[in-house]
Amino acid sequence: MSITLSRLALPEADPELWAAIAQETQRQEDHIELIASENYTSRAVMQAQGSQLTNKYAEGYPGKRYYGGCEFVDVAEQLAIDRLKQLYGAQFANVQPNSGSQANQAVFLALLNPGDTILGMSLAEGGHLTHGMALNMSGKWFKVVSYGLNAEEAIDYDAMERLAHEHKPKLIIAGASAYSLRIDFERFAKVAKAVGAYLMVDMAHYAGLIAAGAYPNPVPHADVVTSTTHKSLRGPRGGVILMNDEAIAKKINSAVFPGLQGGPLMHVIAGKAVAFKEALSPDFKAYQEQVVKNAKALAETLVERGLRIVSGRTESHVMLVDLRPMNLTGKEAEALLGAAHMTCNKNAIPNDPQKPMVTSGVRLGTPAMTTRGFKEAEARKVGHLIADVLSAPTDAAVLERVRGEVAALAKAFPVYA
Repeated sequence: MSITLSRLALPEADPELWAAIAQETQRQEDHIELIASENYTSRAVMQAQGSQLTNKYAEGYPGKRYYGGCEFVDVAEQLAIDRLKQLYGAQFANVQPNSGSQANQAVFLALLNPGDTILGMSLAEGGHLTHGMALNMSGKWFKVVSYGLNAEEAIDYDAMERLAHEHKPKLIIAGASAYSLRIDFERFAKVAKAVGAYLMVDMAHYAGLIAAGAYPNPVPHADVVTSTTHKSLRGPRGGVILMNDEAIAKKINSAVFPGLQGGPLMHVIAGKAVAFKEALSPDFKAYQEQVVKNAKALAETLVERGLRIVSGRTESHVMLVDLRPMNLTGKEAEALLGAAHMTCNKNAIPNDPQKPMVTSGVRLGTPAMTTRGFKEAEARKVGHLIADVLSAPTDAAVLERVRGEVAALAKAFPVYA
C-alpha cells in the first residue's frame, strides 16, 4: 500500500463521482439555464479554483498572516482586492467571505448587537433570507421591521421612510433577490442618514450589471455593500464586502476574521481575482448590456403570450412571473419546464396565496443564456417555448417538440465546447 500522493486523475480515482460530474456537465450543455442566480464561469476561473492554492492555509490578511509560506497567496488575494476596488470605485474591500450570506453576517457582527432593530425588504415581496426572515439568523438575533412593495409593485419608498422614522433601526438593508426594477440607493442613503442608521446594500443579484454600468452603483451611497461573486458577476461561488470608510472597514475585517471565519479559501479567492479581471474588460460591459436586452425581450414575449410580469416589466436581468393566468403553480411550472430542459426555480409572488414550497410564480433570469451567446432573437424564442409548455401542460407532443427545439438551441450555442 502506497502512502504517497495518488497520481490518478479523477476518472480513475473516483469513477462514481466522475460520472456524476460528467452528467452534470452534460446537463448544463443540454439545458437552457433560466435560474437568475446561476451562470457559467470561464475556464480560467475554474482553473484557478482547481489549483494548488487549495492546499494553503492563510489565516489573516495579506502581509499579516498567522502562517508561514503565504508570500504567493498574498499576491493572489491582493490582486483580488485591488481589482474589486477598481471595479466598483470603493476604497476598501474584503474578498474572504465564503458566501453572500456570510458577508451579510459579517456586517451584522461588525455593526450590530443582538436585539438591535434592522429594516429590510420582506422575503415575501422580493427580499432575501438574510434581510430579516424569521427562520434566518438575521430574524432570530435582531428585531426586524420589513418594508415591501406598493400597489404598482415597486418598492414602497414612502412606507420604508415612515418605518425608518418610526422604528429608528440601527441598520437599513437595501437589495433584493426577486425584484426586477432599479433600486434608488440614493434615497435609501438619505433615509438612513436622517434616522442615524447604517445603510447596507446587498447587491448580490445585480453585481455584474453594476460593474458594467448597466444598473445603479450603490457604493457611493452605502456604508457597506455586500455581494456574491457568482450570479451576474460570473465568478466562483463566494462573497465580498466593499466599504469607503476606514473605521468601518477595520470592523468588517475583524468580523470576517477572526469573528466568523478561519482560514480563507485561497483557491476561491484566486478564482475571484480572475473574475474581477474579466469584469474590468470591455467584453464584460457588452455582455451585461446584452443581459439586460435579453431580459427585456424575454419579459415582453411572456407578456404577449398571456403571462404577467410582477412590477409590469424588468429593468435588470431578472423577472418574477405570475402564473395564475395559466392556472399553474410555481412547483408545477418548474417541473414542466425542467422536463422540457429549461431550468428555473419556483418563487413566491407578492401576497402569494400558495405555500412557500408551492408558490404562484417562477423567477427567470438571463445571465446564463447570455453567456451562451443568446441575443434578443434567442431570448424571444425561449419566451415562446416557455409559453408553449405552460399553455399546454398535459400535451406530450408539445413537450417533445419544445425539448427538441431546446436541444437545437443548446447545440447551436454550447457553453464550453
